[in-house]
Amino acid sequence: MMNHLEIEFKTLLTQKEFKSIEKQLQEVEPIVQTNYYFDTESFDLKYHKMSLRIRIFNDKAELTLKIPQAVGNFEYNHYLTVSEAERMIDTNDIHNTFWDSDLELMQPIKEAGIELTDLKLLGSLTTTRREISTKIGLMALDYNYYGGFEDYELELEVNEAEKGKRDFKAFLESNNIKFKYAKSKVARFSATLNKP
Repeated sequence: MMNHLEIEFKTLLTQKEFKSIEKQLQEVEPIVQTNYYFDTESFDLKYHKMSLRIRIFNDKAELTLKIPQAVGNFEYNHYLTVSEAERMIDTNDIHNTFWDSDLELMQPIKEAGIELTDLKLLGSLTTTRREISTKIGLMALDYNYYGGFEDYELELEVNEAEKGKRDFKAFLESNNIKFKYAKSKVARFSATLNKP
């Protein structure tokens, strides 16, 4: 996955709605992934509307910086080995000795005047995801667990915003799902920290 513009639509689900969609996706093998979120003590990334995470899968990991755009989010991605990711998390240090601070992903953070050495681990959110390519886009059914909370979510990643919005609405209606606004995962996670 290279740097790219992510356009997605999402809704929170009730447990009943989640189970209904899950039945449709029974053949899809669930994948467990954990997001580890970083920011400074004073939430400078959040202030600049950026979010930084390490996502670990069973056999790979990635570092992602997300920056909102007029439509969607621009994502800077950098692949990590699982051991590199775990080392950064275990040492609570995203600017490790092996780290290339000239990485393109780090430039927007530097330009915002944020010191990389000030970034620290805030915590994690674990998702069990069923993901499938459909005719309307890449669909992901998520069960999320974080800070003692859990929720259910449906996401649709698309290439074209207006068509994607119509398709997502039609899919929800055809499955008797009422749209429920979903903040980003990092925003929902952050709300559990009792921080600004």
